[in-house]
Amino acid sequence: MESPKKTYNRKEFISFLGKAGLGAAIVPPFLVRCGNTSTPTATGGTSNEQLEKLKNLALEGLPASDKDDLLLSKGLDYHTVIKWNDKISTQDTFGFNCDFTCFIPLDDNNPKDGLLWVNHEYIDPLFVSGYDPNIPELSRTMEQVDKEMYNVGGSIVRIRQENNIWRIVHNDPHNIRITAKTPIELNWDTPIKGKTTVIGSLANCSGGITPWNTFLTCEENYDGFYGETLYDENDQTTHKPSRYYGWENFYDYPPEHYGWVVEVDPKDGTAQKHIALGRFSHECCTLYQLNDGRVVAYTGDDKNDEHLYKFVSSQPNSLKEGTLYVADTVNGKWLAMDWENQAVLKNKFKDQTEVLIRAREAAKLLGATELNRPEDIEIDPITGNIFVSLTNNKGKGDNHGSILKIEEANGAFDALDFEASTYIAGGEENGFSCPDNLAFDMSGNLWMTSDMSGSAMNRPDGPYMAFKNNSLFVIPRYGKDAGKVIRVASAPRDAELTGPWFSPDGKTLFLSVQHPGEQTTDLSNPTSLWPFDEDRIPKPSVVAITGDLIEKMNKLSQIETEGSKS
Repeated sequence: MESPKKTYNRKEFISFLGKAGLGAAIVPPFLVRCGNTSTPTATGGTSNEQLEKLKNLALEGLPASDKDDLLLSKGLDYHTVIKWNDKISTQDTFGFNCDFTCFIPLDDNNPKDGLLWVNHEYIDPLFVSGYDPNIPELSRTMEQVDKEMYNVGGSIVRIRQENNIWRIVHNDPHNIRITAKTPIELNWDTPIKGKTTVIGSLANCSGGITPWNTFLTCEENYDGFYGETLYDENDQTTHKPSRYYGWENFYDYPPEHYGWVVEVDPKDGTAQKHIALGRFSHECCTLYQLNDGRVVAYTGDDKNDEHLYKFVSSQPNSLKEGTLYVADTVNGKWLAMDWENQAVLKNKFKDQTEVLIRAREAAKLLGATELNRPEDIEIDPITGNIFVSLTNNKGKGDNHGSILKIEEANGAFDALDFEASTYIAGGEENGFSCPDNLAFDMSGNLWMTSDMSGSAMNRPDGPYMAFKNNSLFVIPRYGKDAGKVIRVASAPRDAELTGPWFSPDGKTLFLSVQHPGEQTTDLSNPTSLWPFDEDRIPKPSVVAITGDLIEKMNKLSQIETEGSKS
């Protein structure tokens, strides 16, 4: 059963966001420092004339477009930071299909020099390995699979801003690749399929950061690579072949080694998989640190009729010791996935490790609420409410998705009770469809990307024709545009905009342009040419968006505060 919905209107949405006030922000210091969202503060130095101009700031939204280009609204500009196959060192290149981005400055006092983490979610074999899945008589070779394995995972690159342009610091010792062949330890006391160290990370979708300045990357559609283990009613197992790549025909790596949240240390690229957070199609992992140092981690399972999860650690700075919960959004309860204390789990599974490996089954046994593809999760820096993108569920007639709001009881992130409500629904009336990644800027404005599939976009017989290409939207919190959904960027053909992340000074928005030209079947005639390189093939890339509009949006909290004094 889906949680109850409420009709959207602008007044309700403004109330939904909550009114910002000076000192109201609850965002933890580590998020402020790393720039995913920042505390709204009033700073000096704004003249009355400047303040009046900012109060009257009007955003010029873009119309929907099917043009093969990255289009930006007035007041924004972009440059490409890095593209697929660019060299990051003498031995490594940037991977394919970039998704989540995260920037951590090397020095807290210098927001213009730091480490950029980028996920590489999956590959298109036509571009990456030369294998053409449209020719059934062809078979993949080991060499092709090895190329594909190299191009997923993630990249760490040092970048520096000079003359307003972000550039890679080539051959910097921090520039490291994580691939599907990187050895990764399991942060768990019990081996999984006989291993405590597994090979590779893959299906890396969104992610997060930790209070101790490491990256989190989330393994989402893992079953597309090595398949999945299925259990019948008697717990007898069969292997379900991979949906896309058939890597199990070349490497004997069990599916149970994938589908986890992975932590990467930016200093040396060492990584570990966090078993306590459960195994499923993790879209993201968003952390909040409590006053006593314990950590709360929110993560969603991006699949139709799956669930929303929360891990609460029992020890400071731990993603191992603690309890994993799953959400019953109908009754507003977090249900403990605790083998020791849940009889229904003890009757089905042999131990806690099996509960975590088979988290989807365990969640359903507990009565968790089935949701419409829970994807990105962000914490509102003003109210502390939890925002969850529910992208869509076509099987249930939900083509356009919505955003779910979770209000923890008494504002306590480790509470076991909450209220759930859906205030924004996608669709033509509200101007967007299929919400995916979310980000709050320094003023608490909400930024959102869309995730309409390439095969469904711009089809006259489909539900998405009015929206044309995928886009980036902003929902201002202040001023005359407060509560409006405004398109500020339109993606190239077939592409999806992903991984929005603000630099610590709020002057740059990093954004991935994923899978441009995804519908290409003939390399000599690609469906997109973006980013218009001389080799005339589409390339997933990370761009830096800058301009007056970004800076003005990040001053809106200051406007609101100073305006209230006048």
